[in-house]
Amino acid sequence: MEINTYQTLALQSLNKELKKDDVLINSVMGLCGESGEAIDIVKKWFAQGHPLDKEHLREELGDIAWYLAEAAFALDMDLEDILKANLEKLAKRYPKGFDKEASLKR
Repeated sequence: MEINTYQTLALQSLNKELKKDDVLINSVMGLCGESGEAIDIVKKWFAQGHPLDKEHLREELGDIAWYLAEAAFALDMDLEDILKANLEKLAKRYPKGFDKEASLKR
């Protein structure tokens, strides 16, 4: 699936009553909340000795993707453009791949 197709389909479940500013606020709060749920799953595996619940983690990552699509919409941006810009930034930061020294120079 193309990423912008995902964005279009995911946004069919967006609350149409929200103004764009409200969509942006909701999306950033949602990203924080879902990221917290994802890290809690990893914490239970890493620090508490539970099996890694990959299915639950996949669901939370999907929720993160939804809120990212919502944030992009609120900013009148396509997810593809956001992801391309991120790759360009990473290529400048790590032109030869990950480098520990370069990771300190942000």
